[in-house]
Amino acid sequence: MMDIFLCLKQPSRMVDSKRMRMTSNFQWILLTFLLLYLMNQVSSQKKRTPHDLKCVTNNLQVWDCSWRAPSGAGRGAAYEVCIENGSHSCYRLEKNTKIPALSPGDHEVTINFGSSISKFTLNEKDVSFIPDTPEILNLSADFSTSTLHLKWNDKGSVFPRHSNVIWEIKILRKKNMEIVKIMTHNTTLNGKDTVHHWSWTSDMPLECATHYVGIRCHIDDPKFSGHKEWSNWSLLKNISWSSDSQTKVFPQDKVILVGSDITVCCVTQEKVVLALIGSTNCPLIHLDGENVAIKIHNISASESSGTNVVFSVEDNMFGTVIFAGYPPDIPQKLNCETYDLKEIVCTWNPGRPTSLVGPRNTSYTLFESFSGKCVRYKRAEVPTNESYQLFFQMLSNQEIYNFTLNARNPLGQSESTLLVNVTEKVHPHTPTSVKVKDINSTAVTLSWHLPGNFAKIKLLCQIEINKTNSVHELRNITMKGVENSSYLIAVDKLNPYTIYTFRIRCSTKPFWKWSKWSNEKQYLTTEAIPSKGPDTWREWSSDGKNLIIYWKPLSINEANGKILSYNVSCSSDEETQSLSEILDPQHKAEIQLDKNDYIISVVAKNSVGSSPPSKIASMEIPNDDLKIEQAVGMGNGILLTWNYDPNMTCDYVIKWCNSSRSEPCLMDWKKVPSNSTETVIESDQFRPGVRYNFFLYGCRNQGYQLLRSIIGYVEELAPTVAPNFTVEDTSADSILVRWEDIPVEELRGFLRGYLFYFEKGERDTSKMRGLESGRSDIKVKNITDISQKTLRIVDLQGKTSYHLVLRAYTDGGMGPEKSMFVVTKENSVGLIIAILIPVAVAVIVGVVTSILCYRKREWEAVLLKHWK
Repeated sequence: MMDIFLCLKQPSRMVDSKRMRMTSNFQWILLTFLLLYLMNQVSSQKKRTPHDLKCVTNNLQVWDCSWRAPSGAGRGAAYEVCIENGSHSCYRLEKNTKIPALSPGDHEVTINFGSSISKFTLNEKDVSFIPDTPEILNLSADFSTSTLHLKWNDKGSVFPRHSNVIWEIKILRKKNMEIVKIMTHNTTLNGKDTVHHWSWTSDMPLECATHYVGIRCHIDDPKFSGHKEWSNWSLLKNISWSSDSQTKVFPQDKVILVGSDITVCCVTQEKVVLALIGSTNCPLIHLDGENVAIKIHNISASESSGTNVVFSVEDNMFGTVIFAGYPPDIPQKLNCETYDLKEIVCTWNPGRPTSLVGPRNTSYTLFESFSGKCVRYKRAEVPTNESYQLFFQMLSNQEIYNFTLNARNPLGQSESTLLVNVTEKVHPHTPTSVKVKDINSTAVTLSWHLPGNFAKIKLLCQIEINKTNSVHELRNITMKGVENSSYLIAVDKLNPYTIYTFRIRCSTKPFWKWSKWSNEKQYLTTEAIPSKGPDTWREWSSDGKNLIIYWKPLSINEANGKILSYNVSCSSDEETQSLSEILDPQHKAEIQLDKNDYIISVVAKNSVGSSPPSKIASMEIPNDDLKIEQAVGMGNGILLTWNYDPNMTCDYVIKWCNSSRSEPCLMDWKKVPSNSTETVIESDQFRPGVRYNFFLYGCRNQGYQLLRSIIGYVEELAPTVAPNFTVEDTSADSILVRWEDIPVEELRGFLRGYLFYFEKGERDTSKMRGLESGRSDIKVKNITDISQKTLRIVDLQGKTSYHLVLRAYTDGGMGPEKSMFVVTKENSVGLIIAILIPVAVAVIVGVVTSILCYRKREWEAVLLKHWK
């Protein structure tokens, strides 16, 4: 063709453009015609011989080859096919031939048809591997879980070696075959026919619409170099729910995880007009016929009654309940212990609430691996304190237990494990039946019942001992456990005739937990002889004839019982005199004695016996060098001090009384050892602002000498009244005032002075304000000599009104004020002038009057003469 083209005469450049265009078009038309002719010749040649050889395999062992028949060949035309594959093989057959798989490499294939011969080169790379169409053995459905179960055979026995297979499964829905999902499933061919199972859970209840399933495969044989292609899709299998004519909603009572999506459908023959979840309107998804569905996204946790879903038709409503919750949390704080070494109790906290109740609630199973035994939790209506417990019977000769607590609900399961030696985790029951019995006045036996068999271990028990107004005492006791649960111990070092309260708790060794405290048991110990005699003092009566003996009641710890009476006696070198028995609660006796020396003895008695005698001497040693001192306390007491005196061989006694009370002065007394030099006197009877007399006695040779006499206050206060004062005398330039003492009860402290204020002022007009403000018109005199009772105020103005104010003060503060108004007298010069002026005025008035009377008579005479 190129030769033809080259032989064409080239056009002259001088030819006009139109001619050149016509020549070029002609050449192209000629070339196209030649090409079509040659192609037609080739096609005619092919049609007269076999052509287009193709080979496929579905099992890698046999190749199925085919070709296009030559034109004119009948349907039953015979061919001779020869393949060069090491041994020359020839086949006489019709259009297609199945040949064993050829070894890798090129092979010459000759096809003879009559006189025509076609030759091909065949290589494995040109062969297509298309597996047989899979066949679904079975398609079933679990409508309760909306799950499809698929079963098929991989026919692996027909393949020569192991190969990986990819199965592609498609799920379609509704009559219009909407593809819902295409998923893959991987398996391996192992030379045997294997039945495979595959499951898929639909997001829509299977009752809502018909579901279809198809399957195809792709086999990846690593040694096959040809084209690997997908098989054809299997025939579709379907699952449908045969409904009656009644309207139904699916799923029913479904339990799902919080935050999930769920599809709810209504299968009906009526038109649905509305769908609600709770009170929220949901858009409808139309399915086959009148069936509809709704999609709920990210559902929230349900109330205990569940979440309602309602579909409405024209005249009715249909619905279901959805329960959205959580799978069980891992059991928290799992603890297993025993109360009695007979039964193990395991407790735990369920953790996060699941929002599922009733039949959907979490169930618990406790499994022990060494014994293989398990117990299941029986749910109470309301768990105590948000915790759960299970009881597991202990096994003989087993101390170590390996527990697994499994929690399960419709949404999942969890577990917690614990390995425990129960002999080290004993939490005993509360001791009961506590009893107390006497041993003596200072010891008792204490018995109690502790349920459990503790014969193989030791117990550690704690006894709490309480008595009134005392810090409670704890005693720890280690004892061997017993099998019969009864325990007995002795408790000593108690006080006689004392009410004790006992209670007990127990643990084990090694320590794990204390039991709860037992109920309290109160008990009064028996009486004993009083441990000491009463604290005694004596005073002579005001007339000096009788000696009055005082004593204080013994404390509970000293009396050791109920004091019934007292024996008082006095003795001298010559005789002993006893008074009649004095019954409690009298704590005073009076004996007529002379001034001789006597020893007074006081004995306290209870039902068991008498106390040691308390002795005190009647003699009082005079002290001529005694001064009255002052002292101020610290608010709640008063400190007294003195110098050490080696001559004081017995003790010191401080007595005190209220100064305002009549003789004999005795409120209370206190004894301190002879080597003391100070003491603080405190009493609940002390009151601020009250004066007390304190007397310090020293004991020497069985006689008492008054060493110090003190008046004092535990706390000073300001006076409650002002001193009463009067004006003794007034003159033209001075005023003399006198005031009285303030009574001790109203003074309320040691008097330290007076403040006297004065200023000019009339009654009802003068108001002395700001006495302490330093006003220049107010005069102030501070009188610190408390023995002073008068004051003359001088340098005053005559016949002038003055406002006087008087106040007393102590270290506790300034007392109230008392005031009066006083007018000074007139001075002598003024008095003379006051006398002369009225006299002069009287004389002048008299003279004037006389003159006027004389002139009047003259005027009357003249007038009378004229009228006549």
